[in-house]
Amino acid sequence: MKKLLGILAAALIGLPGAAAFATPTNLVTNGGFESLTNGAGKFNTTTGSLKGTTVATGWTSTGYNFLYTPGTADTTGAGASHLKLWGPNDGSNNGFTLSPTGGNFLASNGVYQAGPIQQIINGLVIGQSYLLSFDWAGIQQYNFNGATTEGWQVSLGAQTFTTAMISNVSHGFTGWRTQTFTFTATAATEVLSFLAKGTPPSGAPPMSLLDNVSLVAVPEPGTLWVMAIGALALAAMTSRRRRQARG
Repeated sequence: MKKLLGILAAALIGLPGAAAFATPTNLVTNGGFESLTNGAGKFNTTTGSLKGTTVATGWTSTGYNFLYTPGTADTTGAGASHLKLWGPNDGSNNGFTLSPTGGNFLASNGVYQAGPIQQIINGLVIGQSYLLSFDWAGIQQYNFNGATTEGWQVSLGAQTFTTAMISNVSHGFTGWRTQTFTFTATAATEVLSFLAKGTPPSGAPPMSLLDNVSLVAVPEPGTLWVMAIGALALAAMTSRRRRQARG
């Protein structure tokens, strides 16, 4: 049954006019960190030795979290703070690349003044399942040495999941990967939170990268059947019109 539902759901995307059935609504505001005030730099926060003024629409921060625009991470660093990451432009042939979307991304220190970035999610349905997806990677802060590990602890309301902790060589970059978690809403409004995790605790800051955050409702099996039937009917109608047009 699950396999058949999966096939039907996948087929919906390829059917003409099926976008209305197959495109869920992303409940996260500014999940790609493209909307910024005052450019890239340290997230707005009252903690830390670097006082930044960056604001990412929809998000708040209490930790050592930085936002980078394309091409700045291993060149100029994050805005006025000039905090750089190891990469080809500052001496490490670690294969560092832009985020999968090619746009802005966030870097968070998992051990030094670690604090989450958060967003209030509204419009949840109690008991409904929601699929959270995001792109992430591990890297090291420029001018520091030693092997590290990186990961993320992710919460929605009282539910918490943790990614695998990735081992990273000195001056290294782990490469981007996509992570998904499924949450069940327990309230109509809950806080979505990302907290960087890493080791070691001193001397070699581990930086966890984040981009492309999405939270969408997971259709119930019955809804998938309705979607499938509707899309198949639409496909049949489109095929009939094409035959009539050919005469």
